[in-house]
Amino acid sequence: MKILLIISSLFLILLIQSCSTTEPIPVNENIKITEIDAAVIEAYLNIQVENPSFDREVVIERNGQTVISFTASKTDTAITDTGLTENTVYKYKAKLQENGKVIGESNEVSVTTMQPTSHNFTWEKYTFGGGGGSSVLTDVAIIDENNIWAVGEIYMKDSMGNDELHPYNAVRWDGTKWELKRIFFYTICGQQDRSPYPAKSIFAFNENDIWISAGDQIARWDGNTEMTVMCLPTSFYINKLWGSSSNSVYAVGDNGNIAFYNGSSWRKIDSGTNIDIHDIWGEVDNTTGKTTILAVASLQFSGNAIELLQIDENSVTKLNTSSLSLNLSSIWFDLGKQYYVVGDGIFQKRVLNEEVWKNKPLDFTSYYTFAIRGNSYNDIFVVGGFGEILHYNGKNWKSYYESTKLVYGNYYSVAVRGNIAVAVGQDGDNAVITIGKRN
Repeated sequence: MKILLIISSLFLILLIQSCSTTEPIPVNENIKITEIDAAVIEAYLNIQVENPSFDREVVIERNGQTVISFTASKTDTAITDTGLTENTVYKYKAKLQENGKVIGESNEVSVTTMQPTSHNFTWEKYTFGGGGGSSVLTDVAIIDENNIWAVGEIYMKDSMGNDELHPYNAVRWDGTKWELKRIFFYTICGQQDRSPYPAKSIFAFNENDIWISAGDQIARWDGNTEMTVMCLPTSFYINKLWGSSSNSVYAVGDNGNIAFYNGSSWRKIDSGTNIDIHDIWGEVDNTTGKTTILAVASLQFSGNAIELLQIDENSVTKLNTSSLSLNLSSIWFDLGKQYYVVGDGIFQKRVLNEEVWKNKPLDFTSYYTFAIRGNSYNDIFVVGGFGEILHYNGKNWKSYYESTKLVYGNYYSVAVRGNIAVAVGQDGDNAVITIGKRN
């Protein structure tokens, strides 16, 4: 009798426990979390909700702790988790709640943050000039550490101390020394007379395909002896060149002009603006093959008007500029990761269609910034007034001003490749090139 009673009691307890146990929330398809990317101290995630509703809430957990929550009002939501530690693995999960109850739980994703790049650069400065004119370098291209080109206008004296008849408009570093060069452009486009007019921009695909502009002309050099000079269909002063290949090259310049080269001929693209375009940058998405090209235009130093343009082969779209300064000079981006515009301030956003460009957290310099370029979004250089050079390593910014400052001038352009950064500009009446090498 006692044995039967004990067995009956145990069965009753097990039955009660079975009835009161809460079923685990299954991993289901009504909410998903995927990694977009990871920076040094940030993780970028996308949350998909199958049936969005203002009555529901998404809760994001990092390593089991809630870090972000928001109303589940959209099908897709991109979020950024900040304040992370470099080179660290984090595990994320998304939960969908309604009236405080979990009704869905995502799979778990692991995200590894990046390592910051090194700020440890050694800088060396070179100057050119001394002749009867004001020398300046306006653009630079790095092919490799033993092949660096800069263009502009350099006045020199001959061996007798007299001003040379013609200025130089390019200078090349061969790994040991600088060699001054004269690239000849048409006096009148298409006619025989030529002269080494001041060059403005340079873009190099490789050592055998280098493009240099002067006025409304472009010289294309094969790296050996052949130099082809091309004239644009519409005459305008070219400020910058960019291309994804020698069959897809863009020239942008004054009065809102844009020209496109398809491998055989140039044609004009209507920009929809008459504001001077100062810079252009593009990147090809290796997954889709689609090229994103952005350009920045402004009435520099007048503070009257700006444009941010997205370009394709046939058309131009104007993007939102409401939170940007009215004095802008340069643009650069790491596609889908970070976008930057510089000038009277440094402006950044992570997603191109975001409304607001961030600025105040990026006010690391009191000098005007003329140019920005980078290897990736954790290795970016900005150059500007009085010799300011800044580097972002993915975690923080560093100024090299004490090593790179100029007494009476500015850096107007910068190029970056691997562990080398080169800034060019003017100091007084001399052209200047400053090379930084990462130790």
